[in-house]
Amino acid sequence: MIGTLHFLALLSSTMALGRAGLWSEGRNETGGGSGDRCRCDAFLPSSTFAIKDLVVVEQTAGEVSHKLELEMGKIEEYETKLTSYAEKIMKLTAEIEKMEKNPDDYNDADMEDMTVEIKQVEALIKELQLSISSSTAVFVSLQAQITGMVETLNKLEKTYDKNLVLATRREYIKVQAQLEECERRHQELFNPNIGSCAHTGIIRVGVPIVSHLNAHLSTSHKFGGWGKDSKPIPDRESMFWFSSYTSPYIGDIRFYTNYKNLILRNHFQHHSLQSSWTGTGNNFIVRDNTLYYQLNRPFGLGKFNFTTMKYESRVIPGASSGFSYTNSPSQNFDFAADETGLWVTYASQESSGRLIIAKIDEPSFGVSEGWLTSVYKPGVSNAFMVCGVLYVVRTVDTHTEEIFYKFDTKTKQESYISVPFERFQDKYSNLDYNPTDQKLYMYNDGYYVNYHLWFNHTAEATVEPSLLLS
Repeated sequence: MIGTLHFLALLSSTMALGRAGLWSEGRNETGGGSGDRCRCDAFLPSSTFAIKDLVVVEQTAGEVSHKLELEMGKIEEYETKLTSYAEKIMKLTAEIEKMEKNPDDYNDADMEDMTVEIKQVEALIKELQLSISSSTAVFVSLQAQITGMVETLNKLEKTYDKNLVLATRREYIKVQAQLEECERRHQELFNPNIGSCAHTGIIRVGVPIVSHLNAHLSTSHKFGGWGKDSKPIPDRESMFWFSSYTSPYIGDIRFYTNYKNLILRNHFQHHSLQSSWTGTGNNFIVRDNTLYYQLNRPFGLGKFNFTTMKYESRVIPGASSGFSYTNSPSQNFDFAADETGLWVTYASQESSGRLIIAKIDEPSFGVSEGWLTSVYKPGVSNAFMVCGVLYVVRTVDTHTEEIFYKFDTKTKQESYISVPFERFQDKYSNLDYNPTDQKLYMYNDGYYVNYHLWFNHTAEATVEPSLLLS
C-alpha cells in the first residue's frame, strides 16, 4: 500500500521535475561583482490538487483490505466446520438407518440420545448460517466503500493530472480484486454452482484482473488469445494456452501446465500450424485438447486436434468475410464454448450483417442448428455464450464495455440488458467465457486479463436449506 508520506513526496517530486510547466529557471543579471542571482519562478495551477481526497481513498483501501483479510480467515473456519458437520451428519444418518432396519435393538433411551444429537447438529447448522449471513452483510458494506472510492477517483481523474491518481487507482483495483476473490470463495463454498445453468443470467462482471504481459513480453503483439481448455482432458484440468501475433493471425500456440508456468513463460508444448492450415482472426478457443479457429483457405472453420495431430475444415455456405467486430479486423467467425457445448457466430450478406448463432456438433464438426439475431455485427465489439445464451458486448467509452444484449437459444427470446465492466487497455481482440471456472478471458492489447462473472441465483436462494437425516 502506498503510504501517505510517500504519495506527498511523489507529488512534490513531480512538481520539482517541472511537469506541466510549473517551474522555469534563469539567471538574473544585476550588473557587478557578486550581484548575479539565480531566479526560479513557480507557476502554480489555478486549482490545488485534492491530496486530502486521495488520502481518504488510500485510507479506505487500507481498511477494506484489513476487513477482507479477516473475512478470508472466517471462510477458512467455515470450510473446517462444514467438513466436521458433514462427518457428523453422515454418522447420524448411518445410525438412523441401523435403527430403522433393527428397531427392536434400540430402547427409548437410545432414541432419546439420538434426538439430542440431531438437535445439537441442527443448532450448529443454524449458528453457521448466522455467520454466513453476517459475512454477506460485510461484503455488501465493503462493496459500498469501494463504490465510493471509485467515484472519488473518477472525479479526480477528470479534474487533475491522471498520473497523480494512477498509483491509488492500482491499489483500488487490487483491493476490489481481493473483495471479489473473497466473495467468490464464499459463493463457491456455500453455493457451488460451477457447471450449473440454474440461474437467470449474468448480473455483474468483476474488475479486470490483469495477470501479465504476453509470453513474448511485447506490446506489439496486440492480437491473440489466452485461456483454459473449456473441456479439459484428464490430467490437463489446470492447463493454460496462449497465442499471439502482431496482426490478426493464428499460426502457432503454446501450452502451460498451470497458471504459474503461464506467468513464468515456461511452456511444455509449442505447436506450429502447417502453412496450408494457418488462420486469421482471433476468436479461437481450445476445447477437448483441440484448437478451433478461422481458416484462411478455404474461408471457413478450422480444427486441429493436438491428441491425434489431425486437421479438419468445414465451410458454412453464405458466411461472409465482410463483417467483423468494430475495431477488430478479420473476426468473421467467433468460436465459443459453454456448459452446453461448442458454438460459432458469424454474419452473412443474406442476414444483412446481423449475427447468426450456430451450434456445432463436435463429433462431425458440422452445424446442427442456427438462430438469427437482430444485432448488427460491425456495431459491436465481441460476443460469447453462457448456458446456451448469447451475450453481446459493445464499447461505451475509453474505459468501459457493456453487455447490452442477450439471445436465449432455448426460448428464441432476445432482450436488452446493461451490465457494464471496466476495460484495462483501449482495445482487445479475444473475449471468451470458460464454463470450468465461470470466468471471462480477454486478450487486451497484449495483456492477459480475466473477469469473474456473477449470476442471478435469486430463485434458488429463496429456498431455505434443510437438514435431512432420514
